[in-house]
Amino acid sequence: MVIQLQIWALMLLQEGGVSFDPRSMWNQMGLLAKLVVITLFIMSAWSIGVMIDRVIAYSGARGQSRQFAPAVAGALREGKLDEAVKIADRYKKSHLAKVVVAGLQEFQAHQISSEIPGEEIEASKRALERAEAIVHAELKRGVSSLATIGSTSPFVGLFGTVVGIINAFKGIATQKSTGLGAVAGGISEALVTTAVGLFVAVPAVWMYNYFTNRIEAFDVEMGNSSSELIDYFLKRTQKAVSK
Repeated sequence: MVIQLQIWALMLLQEGGVSFDPRSMWNQMGLLAKLVVITLFIMSAWSIGVMIDRVIAYSGARGQSRQFAPAVAGALREGKLDEAVKIADRYKKSHLAKVVVAGLQEFQAHQISSEIPGEEIEASKRALERAEAIVHAELKRGVSSLATIGSTSPFVGLFGTVVGIINAFKGIATQKSTGLGAVAGGISEALVTTAVGLFVAVPAVWMYNYFTNRIEAFDVEMGNSSSELIDYFLKRTQKAVSK
C-alpha cells in the first residue's frame, strides 16, 4: 500500500510540475517534516559511525588473531607459558589473545599458589568463560543500535508521511480547491520522509546481519581456542603428576 501511495504521489508531482530540487523541497517543508528528516539523518550518521567502528575493530581482530595463533601455538608446544603470555600481550586487538591470556594467567597463578590439587584447571576454565563473555560484549558494542535504527527509521519516515498528508489536506482546506497545486507540497513531504526513512533503514539492517554473523564466527573461534587450551592444561597437569 505504501508503494502504491508513492507511485500515485510521484505521478501527481510530475503532472503538477513540482520541482525535485532538494533545497526548494526543504524550504517547502513544514516544521514537523523538517524535524523528521533531521532525526533520520542523525540516525543515519550514528549507524555509519557504528559501521566504520565495527569494521575497523573486526578487521583488526581478524588480522592480529591470524598472527597470534601460530606464534602462541609454538610457545605452548615448547611449554613456555611465560613466553605465550608475552606474545598474547603484544596482540591487544586480537579476540583470541584476550581469551587465551586470561586462561594462561589464571593457570600460572594457581600452579604457583594453589592449595587444592587440580583446582587450576577449573579456575582456568572459569577465567576463559569470563574472558569470552567480556570479549563478546566488546565485539557486540553498538551493533544492537543498528537493529534499532533499521526497525524504527521506516516508522519515523512514515510519521513524516502522515504529516505530509495532513499538510496536503490543509492545503485543500485553505485554498478551497482539490487541484494538484493544493496537495503537491504535502505529497512532496510524504515522499521525501518516506524515502529518507528507507535510505537509513536498509543499510542498517544489512550491516546488522553482517556483523551478527561475524560475531558468531568470533564466538566459535574463542570457544575452540578455550577448549584447546583446557586440553593443553590437562595434558600438562597429567605429565607433571606422572613425573
